[in-house]
Amino acid sequence: MENKYTEDIVAIAKRENNQKRSYLVVNKLQGKHIPVAPGDAFQMFHALAKKVKEAYPDETLLLVGFAETATAIGAYLAVELDTYYIQTTREHIPGVCYLCFSESHSHATEQMIVKNDIDDVIARIDRIVFVEDEVTTGNTILHMVDLLKQTYGEQAMFAVASILNGMDSVSQETYRMQGIDMLYLVKTDHSSYAERAEQFTEKGIYHKKNTSPVACRPADQPGTTYQDGMVLELEIPGCQNARRLQQGATYQKACETLWDGLWRKLSCSVDGLLLQPADGKASARTQEMCRPGSFLQKGRRVLVLGTEEFMYPALYVAKQFEEAGCMVRFHATTRSPIAPRSESGYPLQERYELASLYDARRTTYVYDLATYDVVFVLTDAVCEEPDGINSLLHALMGSGNQDIVFVKWQEGEMI
Repeated sequence: MENKYTEDIVAIAKRENNQKRSYLVVNKLQGKHIPVAPGDAFQMFHALAKKVKEAYPDETLLLVGFAETATAIGAYLAVELDTYYIQTTREHIPGVCYLCFSESHSHATEQMIVKNDIDDVIARIDRIVFVEDEVTTGNTILHMVDLLKQTYGEQAMFAVASILNGMDSVSQETYRMQGIDMLYLVKTDHSSYAERAEQFTEKGIYHKKNTSPVACRPADQPGTTYQDGMVLELEIPGCQNARRLQQGATYQKACETLWDGLWRKLSCSVDGLLLQPADGKASARTQEMCRPGSFLQKGRRVLVLGTEEFMYPALYVAKQFEEAGCMVRFHATTRSPIAPRSESGYPLQERYELASLYDARRTTYVYDLATYDVVFVLTDAVCEEPDGINSLLHALMGSGNQDIVFVKWQEGEMI
């Protein structure tokens, strides 16, 4: 398969309040900041997976996806290649030990990986492949390689697989000298990126977080309508946490179970919920939306939104809606504070400030929300953070979305 990807998939945005690097490289097809058709993201990920498969056909691999922007890429590669997989994280998991390292240019520099799981797998693998959306200097990966060598010696070889590679010749030579392979789809030149980001000066649209309560009812309780729309909460068991070691095929099976469980609950709960709303009334439009199977009508506009590090399972669900004939877009909330700009050619025009679903004290963002027939928010957040839920619902409703399904993927066996 010939690589069809070029630097045209790159857009340059302006970081906010970051003195270490003034610009951010935004991949138009990745599905993080910019809404994307799920199939386009999967095709790009497949092209990178093919490079890894061709490079290491007979090796046992551990893929490490970097939080938060590369978690979907890493998980996709692990699923297609059926390798071991774990992601780095900025979340704290009780009862585990971490290897900690820093990402110097990031807005959130702390990165961690669960040491217990690396201990368990290190003797069974030939190579650790770090999966990134974009590598600029490569210093973060070098820090992690040094840490792993200090901890485990020379038990494994190393490589990096990224969609974009912006490393200069000095950085690339450092990798070659250390025996770290570099696989990528697109070579980028960062020399003009800072200047390009500064050219955009017309302020875009900012929305402050709104954490006031919004009606959101679980599927097993009497229904509610919101301005002739619905806000529905579903809980699906069977969550597999990619912050812990996974096997690609097993993780994919869990994502398939998530989709199956979502559709079963949706086609049962939504119809019964909204045809008997709290006020005894439901509009014809609402009833039509709530017929079992109606979400999969061809041409229906659907948004699937992941949350922070939780991207691949949500993207997989989005792909299922797309394959059923819906017009689907996928992106995710993010910790990245990017300055929106109104000029044509700038990638992000409008920013919504949110409280994190994982920690309400943390501010997160979502960009360029549009109006859809139905929105699915998928998350693996464990704790109830009403400020996070409310701020996200206000952002979605404020951008014209009336029918919202909030899906929590939780631990526990499917029934």
